[in-house]
Amino acid sequence: MSRLFRMTDDGVESVRTPLERDFSQRPLTLVIGFLVLHGVFLLALIPSFLGGAAIGDLSLYRAWVESSMDTGIWRGIQAPWVYPLGAIAPMGLADSLGPLLFPLLWFLLTVVLNALSIAVLTDFGRKASGFTAAWWWLLVIFILSPVGLFRLEGIVAPLVIIALVLLARRPILAGVLLAVATWIKVWPVAVILAVIAAGRHWLAVTVGAAIVSLGIVGLGLGLGGSLMTLTSFVSDQSDRGLQLEAPISTPWVWMAALGRPGSIIFQNTSLATREVDGQGAAAAAALMTPLMLIAVTLIFALIVSARRREPDSADLLMHGALALTCALVVFNKVGSPQYMLWIAPVVVVGLFHDAQRWRTPSYLVLAIAVMTTLIFPVFYMPLAAGNIGAVLLLTVRNALLVVLFGWAVWRLWRLAAPAVTAASDLDTAGGGRGGQGSARRLLGYPALVSAGPSSIAGWSPLSIADTGQKTLPR
Repeated sequence: MSRLFRMTDDGVESVRTPLERDFSQRPLTLVIGFLVLHGVFLLALIPSFLGGAAIGDLSLYRAWVESSMDTGIWRGIQAPWVYPLGAIAPMGLADSLGPLLFPLLWFLLTVVLNALSIAVLTDFGRKASGFTAAWWWLLVIFILSPVGLFRLEGIVAPLVIIALVLLARRPILAGVLLAVATWIKVWPVAVILAVIAAGRHWLAVTVGAAIVSLGIVGLGLGLGGSLMTLTSFVSDQSDRGLQLEAPISTPWVWMAALGRPGSIIFQNTSLATREVDGQGAAAAAALMTPLMLIAVTLIFALIVSARRREPDSADLLMHGALALTCALVVFNKVGSPQYMLWIAPVVVVGLFHDAQRWRTPSYLVLAIAVMTTLIFPVFYMPLAAGNIGAVLLLTVRNALLVVLFGWAVWRLWRLAAPAVTAASDLDTAGGGRGGQGSARRLLGYPALVSAGPSSIAGWSPLSIADTGQKTLPR
């Protein structure tokens, strides 16, 4: 079948043939892809499941639950804990049939949540615009499987995807899901802040989140906890040093790798992680949390400013969520590989709404994910030993994280730019067509995409010759 082409603002773009389009958007094809991927995971993990062995952080999760059941002292309630109280729920569920079945039940819980996220993205196979995002998400699940299958992010990420897709139709439910996710791992609070700053659904989301939060806090207090132990996950991170993989740690990693006196990579046995130390490292670690709070505050203000020009925009919401989430990674003194699963859910839903506009971050995240998996677990030991090649790989990955963060902030800045600035840009960037192409980009009209998006914030699909164009939110 011959290849078709069409003109876009960015040049000539190939058009998928009907056979290719139908194949990639067939529900059965997506289901087969999902089952094959998770079937491969199951086959690879069967030996450990049969022996009851827990891989990665699952061994730590299981030990925590078993210890709490034996002593009656639960972390996050009667004792301080590094995680919010809600993290007990998936751990306890996985341990419900005993410690030997803990890894298998955790895997099945992850599979179910991944399946629900795919189903919601495609509206159970009825929404063509969700298939691109669904396939991309499956690819990310595959690439980041070494951390996604064995850490809490594998539970939280699908919940955030489901919440963002359901936001327009079920804002209270979205708020409930985001609050549940936040009480398992803190990072989804960035998405909640983006919703509050950008969308007309902020009140319903806040109500849903407040109901869950009050219920969890009340349960914790009722079981003998205190506000100090319930919030210990905040203070528990304050005394940590610079972790090996964090973006801010990169200069000290290089100094240690090049043998600079006083600069070392060492094992923090109490936290079971590797950190870096050297001249100025302690000061940098102390500065990161204040810098993160400043960055989050400024981005929140930028979203609010942009909302005055583009109210109730899914574009604004998703770029705001990406900027805030990236800020939690870029300005974090901890840099675990699972943090890439903080960013990916936002990009998934961005692709769901506008595949063309979110091409750049989707490519960046795929590259970041591949390098993250190469760093851990493939080259982690050489990295810890100061291998120059491994350090260079880490440096490029961290640089791409900063680029992604900059892209999101730049998009927000463009959305918040005064109308007179946007108008002047039309005259200089439009070329021989009188700025028409730039006008469309500045005002939010994307180039043609493979399938028309629907929205969580009032977008409506406009089908014109199967181009996938859409109207702006009103």
